[in-house]
Amino acid sequence: MNILVVEDEKNLAEAICHILGQADFHAEATYDGKSGLAYALSGMYDAVVLDVMLPEIDGLSVVRELRAKGCAVPVLMLTARTSTMDKVTGLNSGADDYMTKPFEAVELVARVRALTRRQGEVIMDELSFVDLSLDLETHDLGCGGKSVHLSQKEFDVMRMLMNAGGRIVSKHDLLTRVWSTDGEASENSVEAYISFLRKKIAHLNSSVQITTLRMLGYRLEKVGA
Repeated sequence: MNILVVEDEKNLAEAICHILGQADFHAEATYDGKSGLAYALSGMYDAVVLDVMLPEIDGLSVVRELRAKGCAVPVLMLTARTSTMDKVTGLNSGADDYMTKPFEAVELVARVRALTRRQGEVIMDELSFVDLSLDLETHDLGCGGKSVHLSQKEFDVMRMLMNAGGRIVSKHDLLTRVWSTDGEASENSVEAYISFLRKKIAHLNSSVQITTLRMLGYRLEKVGA
């Protein structure tokens, strides 16, 4: 499970990531609302831990924008404010849960686990677009009874494209999210993996293609649509 932590107090953000890491989550942090919104929209995360008071864009505006764009990623809001109305405002903005600072580590983990279970619903284990399906556990890309296995980076790129549901994903966003820890990665890396994926999609005889939009990025489209 990938968790995004959006918190401008870097020490606290690192502490939250450590707590979640100890609970077998993969957590990473960003420190302002603008980047938090962009990362959350990438489709790479199973839940977001979001502070209310953030630079660039405040947490309430971030969650409103996520919902306005159709992003249903579960959001746990954090704040030092304790009044009932503050909590109501956060939930009405589209947050799924609300915690006040300071908090206990065990409660944070329990609430994040509850969010990723979607209140008892089955956790999504597959993404689909037209006739393509992506198994989130095995990393297999399938179409019409055939399947191919994707490498980790192929999977990460394909997951972002499928989560976008036909919307454009910029080359910069792919590079930032998929190659974030690789200082030597370049736009050529993105182009290479897009090429790998195109060959695998063609091998599956899918009606889906990855379209390049000059100066904008990539998106999935149905051939002839």
